[in-house]
Amino acid sequence: MIRAGKPYIMAIVLALLALGFGPQSHVLAREAADANDITIKLDGKKLTDSVRKLDGRLYVPVNRMAELFGATTSWDQDNEEVTIHTALNDKIVLGIGVPTVYFNEDRYRMEEAPFSSEGRIFVPLRQLTEMLHGSLKMNADVVELAKVQPAVISAEYTLDDASKEFGSSKAELLKRNGLDSKQIKQGTRLKVVVPSILNQPAKPFTDADLQLLAKITMVESGYESYQGQLGLANVILNRVKDSRFPDTIRDVIYSGKQFPPAHNGILDKSKPNASVLRAAKDALNGKNNVEDAIYFFNPDISKGSFWSSLDVIVTIGHHSFAK
Repeated sequence: MIRAGKPYIMAIVLALLALGFGPQSHVLAREAADANDITIKLDGKKLTDSVRKLDGRLYVPVNRMAELFGATTSWDQDNEEVTIHTALNDKIVLGIGVPTVYFNEDRYRMEEAPFSSEGRIFVPLRQLTEMLHGSLKMNADVVELAKVQPAVISAEYTLDDASKEFGSSKAELLKRNGLDSKQIKQGTRLKVVVPSILNQPAKPFTDADLQLLAKITMVESGYESYQGQLGLANVILNRVKDSRFPDTIRDVIYSGKQFPPAHNGILDKSKPNASVLRAAKDALNGKNNVEDAIYFFNPDISKGSFWSSLDVIVTIGHHSFAK
């Protein structure tokens, strides 16, 4: 693999809107349509905010929904992440284009990744409602949302009663609240909405995986834009999933002569910058901007029948990504 010889810097202009935050014009892989035919009500009151529809799924602006459910939000501009602190002390971290959500520090897969449009971040309605401890019912073109209050255990209302009323097993309710059965007593307040994401844990990765992926990305693409770095990290991960290559990040990087820096000491000395660390983490969390590309090369330098025979998916900065 050949690195670009000149720094390549992409400026990203971010704008904050009155009711939204995030990139003012973020390129979407697919276009979402306004769902003007859908009415959403929260506790009987109609919401006037924009609702989007994509592939039959409804999306809502995350910060406005969080506000309506009594949560607070903060925006990390460098990492394009929004953190939500809910009214019931749950912590949610969502990234643009990242299908993995951090929920109380654990990682789960969402139905679809959040996207940005017109300065707002849109998230699948049902999953966001569940994480905000709300309920959702859909009747034709009307969606009814409601805030769900915690259940309070008493002599007359037990864990068994809560399980029956809210349709979750006792084990699920205990896990949702981080409790065991011995800790349940009169006055205990139980969160009773169990988000569906809890049934979809994300594939784990170690800090060693993250650091090694970031190091090779820094060596090969450190002076490219974040998008170029993300593409490079995904080439490594795509190879891990491809039967023609080894099945671990380390083995992909160190096997054969694919990556000379892994064998000449350069990789060991690599110090990933913040952009590269973000790209590696986002790739490990499922954000992929190069589809199933397993090769990358500089088309101005790499010539010959092998490179010309590849199917180029996208070119970002100095690198073409191909399969």
